[in-house]
Amino acid sequence: MNGNGKLTGPTTNVLHVAIVGAGPAGFHAAIALLEQSAQAVEVDLFDRLPTPYGLVRAGVAPDHQKIKSVTRVYERWGNDLRFEFFGNVQLGRDIEVSDLKTFYDQVLYATGNENDRRLGVRGEHLEGCSPASVFVGWYNGHPDYRDAKFNLSSERVAIIGNGNVAVDVARILAKSPAELRSTDIADHALTALLASQVREVVVIGRRGPVQATFTPSELRELLETPGVTAHANPDELILTERDRAYLDGASDKDPAKRSYELLSSIAQSAPPKAPRRIQFRFLWSPVELVGDGAGHLQQLRLERNRLVADKHGHLQAIGTGQVESLDVGAVFVSIGYAGKRIAGVPFDEKHGTIANVDGRVLEPESQAMRPREYCTGWARTGARGLIATQKAGSAEVVARMLADYRAAQPCAEARAGRSAIKAQLEKRQVRAVSFADWRTLDAIEVQRGQPHGALRSKIVDIPEMIDLVELKRRGW
Repeated sequence: MNGNGKLTGPTTNVLHVAIVGAGPAGFHAAIALLEQSAQAVEVDLFDRLPTPYGLVRAGVAPDHQKIKSVTRVYERWGNDLRFEFFGNVQLGRDIEVSDLKTFYDQVLYATGNENDRRLGVRGEHLEGCSPASVFVGWYNGHPDYRDAKFNLSSERVAIIGNGNVAVDVARILAKSPAELRSTDIADHALTALLASQVREVVVIGRRGPVQATFTPSELRELLETPGVTAHANPDELILTERDRAYLDGASDKDPAKRSYELLSSIAQSAPPKAPRRIQFRFLWSPVELVGDGAGHLQQLRLERNRLVADKHGHLQAIGTGQVESLDVGAVFVSIGYAGKRIAGVPFDEKHGTIANVDGRVLEPESQAMRPREYCTGWARTGARGLIATQKAGSAEVVARMLADYRAAQPCAEARAGRSAIKAQLEKRQVRAVSFADWRTLDAIEVQRGQPHGALRSKIVDIPEMIDLVELKRRGW
């Protein structure tokens, strides 16, 4: 192997790895493979979209550019000859699991969690109720959600959930759209937000403030958003004995303690007047969404909860029968995610993940390991951890992959890897997008954003992306 990462000499002992999913977990796994020097590797990274980076591009809020800067790390590996990106290539449509297992020594699934958990209450089908992830994808320019519609003509909307996604959605709804002009927010989203009539955002959690999963930094940013005031009901911040004991024993750096202190600070006095308002409600569960008779959401009915410890000591939210109604024009549901089943890959229904032990894929019924198949990121663990935590998790799985490969040598069958998959894609007339092609799209987006003072103007239509790539390839 030379200094540029180019493989030289015989390649019979080259480990050919296919990674499905070009988000943070997939990229960090690729980097872990490329950084180690004990085993020669060739890594091919597949994604169903023409664009890489997964949730960094399509999930991180446009006003969080510091978090998005992690793509600079990924970008540096684009020129390594041991690495190739195959965008616009979907598993189950363009290639099959059997193809990958035939052409590669190992297959690593980094497909994330693409399905939203539902409320399971009456009226959830009404126009105006949407998964928060659809709204996030919409304002981030994800091609799947570019045509989504949201009712922003009402003065009040509600968000069900107490995680960072819920806080992000609240901030984007409440923030002055003028502050988003210079970001990479999708053009269609900025236009809609400029016309938004939303003045109050109610963030609702079924359990108490100590159980909220948003981070103190996300909460503080929301509370400090210019032109926005926030409030919490004091009686909904009253702690159970268990929660009080926990906070009393917690360090000053404990996230739950810091968040509770922030919430307490906005509950002690009447909020000052501001163009937009955030209201935090705790210990309430949605029980029904009520329409106007024409299929449009008009009202959200909530039931007050109390916290009760189960036999394992976990606090459960139990309804009290006390009901309250809120007039709302939209409800965004942010109560978690579940994995999407991949044809030919074992699925763990209970946890909503690929069935696995320590990243090694297994058959759920027999518990037998599937040779040469692995998973990482949220596909492995469920929707836990932030982008920064994916590096360590992917490195752990890669270490197991390398150990398994070494244990299988020298009896393992030599596989063709990249050359074979390229031939297969060409035969099937799949218009794959390379990393060089992505750089073309990247440059076009940045150029389009410059006249408006924006970081970029995202291309949100896949056929347009492919056409632009083809034009560049032909030198037009």
